[in-house]
Amino acid sequence: MIIGSPKELYAGEARVAMTPDSAVQLQKLGYACLIETGAGKAAGFSDDAYRAAGVTVAETAAALYAGADVIAKVRPPEPSEIALLQPGKTLISFFYPAQNTELLESAKDKGANVIAMDMVPRISRAQKMDALSSMANIAGYRAVIEAGNNFGRFFTGQVTAAGKIPPAKVLVVGAGVAGLAAVGTSVSLGAITYAFDVRPEVAEQIESMGAQFVFLDFKEQLQDGAATGGYAAPSSPEFREAQLKKFRELAPEIDIVITTALIPGRDAPKLWLADMVAAMKPGSVIIDLAAERGGNCDLTVADQRVVSDNGVIVVGYTDFPSRMAAQASTLYSTNIRHMMTDLTPAKDGVLNHNMEDDVIRGATVAFEGAITYPPPPPKIQAIAAAKPKEKVKEPTPEEKRAKETADFKAQTANQVKLLAALTVVLLVVGAFAPTSFMSHLIVFVLACFIGFQVIWSVSHSLHTPLMAVTNAISGIVILGALLQIGSSKWLVVLLAALSVLIATINIVGGFLVTRRMLAMFQKS
Repeated sequence: MIIGSPKELYAGEARVAMTPDSAVQLQKLGYACLIETGAGKAAGFSDDAYRAAGVTVAETAAALYAGADVIAKVRPPEPSEIALLQPGKTLISFFYPAQNTELLESAKDKGANVIAMDMVPRISRAQKMDALSSMANIAGYRAVIEAGNNFGRFFTGQVTAAGKIPPAKVLVVGAGVAGLAAVGTSVSLGAITYAFDVRPEVAEQIESMGAQFVFLDFKEQLQDGAATGGYAAPSSPEFREAQLKKFRELAPEIDIVITTALIPGRDAPKLWLADMVAAMKPGSVIIDLAAERGGNCDLTVADQRVVSDNGVIVVGYTDFPSRMAAQASTLYSTNIRHMMTDLTPAKDGVLNHNMEDDVIRGATVAFEGAITYPPPPPKIQAIAAAKPKEKVKEPTPEEKRAKETADFKAQTANQVKLLAALTVVLLVVGAFAPTSFMSHLIVFVLACFIGFQVIWSVSHSLHTPLMAVTNAISGIVILGALLQIGSSKWLVVLLAALSVLIATINIVGGFLVTRRMLAMFQKS
């Protein structure tokens, strides 16, 4: 069988569903590969690169649709492309069946089988085919880059001779794949980053990335918001009001807002309203990744950059993955290749459209002249959402002082007991030991106490904890040796002098080594 990829007709779309590398892998499954001339040009893949990978180049879309048994695309097909489909052929692309019912009817009438990459169920086995996540990851990263391009200021804070530059404050609404990618990129650029999501189980992920999770004082947020296979579920009107109230509090302080909230099969929820935009500072930026589904912001216009009356920039581009076409095409073509691997278990180049398979059934929206959307729930449960860990309650200042007092009393009691025990031991030893032994013992005890405290009190920023211990021991040796240098015996004086020299070398060397270690981490 032959799998082919046509040139995308959607205006400005630069991605392609087959790359030379993915074509090599598809041929290992037993398929012959076909590409429309110029299909990969915008993504940086020439016709010659495809030919070198063993791909046949078709001169027209009509020739490709006529010759291919499986057509792999990125965007949903245009009506003109549906007209080129033939009974029994398989179309694989993003399709969004809930929003494209007429298109789905047309495909069904043509007798074509349609696999929607946006309908791949979110179960563990299907992660390698999850094209929505692949594209969302790129969109989240690109959103931050686009925000920086429009913001006109640093993300990270700086202190310079010309003055102090405060860090940007970024709020990411929605902590799915796109949101997490945006959070990671924003944090890595040095911005103070906040994130909000209706699913409290993502709070730990957000905080582990160095951002702050925005909590609501609302009972519903403690419930499981991942009710639709890893996606957020619609919220109640009361919860929505609590959300909007929190966003209104944050709006005056936030410099960049990145919204990513989507609910499968629905228009994007309106979360950043006009009054919130009006409360933001001039020059602030809103990047709306939900623009293709109506946008999360009231002022969003799909595929346009809008400036509000108070100077806030609202970006509603719908082609963020396409703006990184080479990377996006590589990831998407890999998702397609994994789908084809599941469709070809025998690796013999023959499509086996097994409707008993959870993944294939879930993604199939039209099959053998019938509409199969929506699919039944998968037999395998979707990825379970982990329950959020209870936050540790911070003690109050009064509780901290009470604990410190109790700890101090306990330590004092232990020290008194230890001193009493030592006193008893010294009395017993002193009753039987010679006078010279007691004088040496006193020197030893004083050396241990004073020598250790002198070195140990030095800040650990000047020597590592390991160096601190060895230096403290050397301090004990030096102090004891200095007390013994006044002895009348030449051998004791010589040994004491050598002890001082060796211990001094050890201490000075320890500080020098630590200084060199610290210098390794200093920026030039």
